Amino acid sequence: MAYREFDHPEFSRRSLLRGGAFLAAGAALSSVPMGRAALAQGMPGVGWTNVGAMVDKYVGERKVANMVAAMGWGMNDPVYIARGNLSFAEGAPRADADSLYRIYSMTKPVTGMATMMLIDDGKLGLDQPLAEILPAFSNMKVQRTYDGSVTDLVPAERPITIRHLLTHTAGLGYSIIQKGPIRDQYAKYGISPGQVSRLPIPGLGRDEAIRGLDKFANNLAQMPLVLQPGAKWSYSVSLDLLGRVIEVASGMPFDEFLRTAIFEPTGMNSTYFRVPSSEIGRFTTNYGIMGGTPLPLDPARSSVYLDDPAFPFGGAGLVSSAYDYDRFLRMLLGYGKIDGRRVMGELAVRVGTSNLLPETAVTKGTWVEGQGFGAGGRVSEGAYGWGGAAGTVAFVNYKAGMRGTLMTQYMPSEAYPIHSAFPDAVRADLASMAGA
Repeated sequence: MAYREFDHPEFSRRSLLRGGAFLAAGAALSSVPMGRAALAQGMPGVGWTNVGAMVDKYVGERKVANMVAAMGWGMNDPVYIARGNLSFAEGAPRADADSLYRIYSMTKPVTGMATMMLIDDGKLGLDQPLAEILPAFSNMKVQRTYDGSVTDLVPAERPITIRHLLTHTAGLGYSIIQKGPIRDQYAKYGISPGQVSRLPIPGLGRDEAIRGLDKFANNLAQMPLVLQPGAKWSYSVSLDLLGRVIEVASGMPFDEFLRTAIFEPTGMNSTYFRVPSSEIGRFTTNYGIMGGTPLPLDPARSSVYLDDPAFPFGGAGLVSSAYDYDRFLRMLLGYGKIDGRRVMGELAVRVGTSNLLPETAVTKGTWVEGQGFGAGGRVSEGAYGWGGAAGTVAFVNYKAGMRGTLMTQYMPSEAYPIHSAFPDAVRADLASMAGA
């Protein structure tokens, strides 16, 4: 199930599965050399005090039920800052590094890196036409007017490529973004790769996702593009479509590829598209913020994430923990290696975390204006990462030699400024470390 929008003005299609207002730590992070910052980490009285204060504030003021941050240098184990309980319910267990969170669009970097692995293996090409993998995407048509008529169309000026899919420049739409008749077409044909709740929440439309990644891709191929391929950065279902590309190129189901190629070798043993019944005891409740008050949106014990999804959503489907996502970031910071084991090729990581935007793509007026975009994540000042619709955010910063993950659970993500407050707190702590 996906959704339309809440009638309440604090909710919108745009907010539910968006990548969020994630800001990489940027120049302030990169100005602190790895060795000096790592030394500062061990100095008495110097540490992640601003991050800790932010976590204390949000949990202490009951804006969120819990918050867990994982801050790590190089290949070292992270420092965890965990506050609150898995829900506001009396007697709920404490949140910790192993608590499970809906990471929504933080799934996109995982799918992006899986794609880079297949490029590295020669099974895909960065600038390979998508139609060579999925022939249904030959001869695409484009709306003459963005978000306008779905019958007044022009031919695509160039083929969609794998690069376009990785960087949201393929011209594909998103039901959480589009407002015109194309949004209704997406709903009609089940092109709704996301889920929020089993609950019958007033005002929350329920667009049923078509069952099967192959059927999703085939239906999507019948839709007109909203923009010319390569013309502009526009948040889209492209990472979900890459799930099908990965299936065809690898010869195995998308979720199985992620499990065997990334999760198991990286030590991510608590990352799922469906939460097993045995793990419900560490699953968080997701809250909707209504009039400043958190209300249960997806209670853990009756969560939609306990059901099999229509298909594994490569753009927004994963549940993970602070421990697991830090493992993913640590592997990226190690240029594909973790605990002495190579998971990805170094070049695949370097390319995937670099700016891959095509030269033809415009970013002015978009969420990534003035920045770059890599394999499913924002690229800025040596940092790579993205955020999720339920308040999660994570990045790896190569210039500073560090990584950061923040897990919490509320919607919409912009109800609180956490996606910007977390990097701001990190910058403040790094400035203190540098001064020390």
